[in-house]
Amino acid sequence: MPFVYNMPFFSILICMVGGIVTPFFRNRRLTQIVNTCIIAAVFAMSLTLLISLLTEEDSFTYMMGHFPAPWGNELRAGPFEALMAMVFSIVMFLSLVGGMRGINHDIRPTRIPLYYTMMNFLLSSMLALIYTNDMFTAYVFIEINTICACAIVMAKDSGMTVVATIRYLIMSLIGSGFFLFGVSILYTITGHLLMSNVQQSVIALVESGQYTVPLVTSLGLMVLGLAIKSALYPFHSWLPNAHGSSTTASSAILSGLVLKGYIILLVKMCYRVFTPDILISLHITDVLFVLGVLGMIMGSIKALKETHIKRMIAYSSVAQIGYIFMGIGLGTKVGIMAACFHILAHAFTKPMLFLSANGLVDVSNHQYEMKALRGSARKDIVSGIGFTVGALSMIGIPLFAGFAPKIFLGIGSMESNFHMIVTFLALALSTLLNALYYVPAVVAFWSKPKQQQTQTQEEASMVLQQEKPKKSVFLLSSIGVFIALNFVLGIAYGPIMKIITTGLNLLG
Repeated sequence: MPFVYNMPFFSILICMVGGIVTPFFRNRRLTQIVNTCIIAAVFAMSLTLLISLLTEEDSFTYMMGHFPAPWGNELRAGPFEALMAMVFSIVMFLSLVGGMRGINHDIRPTRIPLYYTMMNFLLSSMLALIYTNDMFTAYVFIEINTICACAIVMAKDSGMTVVATIRYLIMSLIGSGFFLFGVSILYTITGHLLMSNVQQSVIALVESGQYTVPLVTSLGLMVLGLAIKSALYPFHSWLPNAHGSSTTASSAILSGLVLKGYIILLVKMCYRVFTPDILISLHITDVLFVLGVLGMIMGSIKALKETHIKRMIAYSSVAQIGYIFMGIGLGTKVGIMAACFHILAHAFTKPMLFLSANGLVDVSNHQYEMKALRGSARKDIVSGIGFTVGALSMIGIPLFAGFAPKIFLGIGSMESNFHMIVTFLALALSTLLNALYYVPAVVAFWSKPKQQQTQTQEEASMVLQQEKPKKSVFLLSSIGVFIALNFVLGIAYGPIMKIITTGLNLLG
């Protein structure tokens, strides 16, 4: 067995070991350094794995402990999984580095080692969701992911975070419960937990017409559970409060990564457990398509009404999750490819928006209301540019990351007249709604503050210098890298789509 085949296991293991040893560190800086080294190691292993698998155009399964089922379980890795693991490590690193000032300010010094402990376990659980080939193992790491996500939300010491965490925990446990019930029913009728073995049994059951109702029930419960945990409309109510109350790094990671881990698991289930054809025949894709379209529209309407900048970005995430589910709901290869590309686009864009918003808030006396942020981009140009780039990407302007997925969603819908009409209308309306709340925000941020409109240019300049706080080099650097990555996705989407296509072909 090539040594590179151990990379998925080592990636998960090193994060778990990091989570175990981190609480013993008393020095905050040492904790951050160790966390950075762990993420760097995961990135290096994921990149090595991706290059190796792309070179050979191959995928593999790794038997844990070399014990066959049911005594052991498997990890599965291909170009798709390796790409997602690499992206997750990049976003995790940039979010933590960019939000370092907020972490040090919002979290008690004694809690910071525990915060990074939860981050290590969180990354470990997300990698496990990406690589797992076992349904029950997926459930175990879903629960670990839930605990860690709730912990990083509650890390900020305020009353609102406790309320937001409790609401998040309740909704997450409901979603996890549905998923577990679905897995239990599926195991009862198939006798397997490994995805490849379950798929063979499911195909045989569908062809014979046996256990149709339990099969549909199982599939529906698992999809419902993952939809709740992904904040798909109308199961999104916990998301704005969780984002609005948590520290900036937590908001960036929740939106950019945590929500995507469950969607990646859903994509794997579409190919490794049920196949797209079965999902279409059972009309599961139709349900996902409708919910995705509703999420695109209703999330944007909610964002349009919001005046709190972090909550507005959170509702925007609800809309963007709708894009992803609509792509999966199309049931076509191009549609699922577009959904997977949008996972990357959203992962590189939404954390940038949260980090940029944090920079704008810092130069506005820590005010989160939109009207209080007028002129903030003039005080922090990098954060202003970052928010502008992120906004244009979410709208879907060419050359930015969010443009390509919309094009491919349109292409993926052309196999069905009904899907094509609804998709194009939904894309047009959603794009318009995105522009209606992002463009005014960007214009306001770059406009002159009202108190300066009656001042002379010299007086206004003096006020700006006086109000200008010390900027975080880490924050500005992270935003700069996110901007560059956004343009890379927007310009070089062809090679990236090729990787996704290769990965999905091998996944199926």
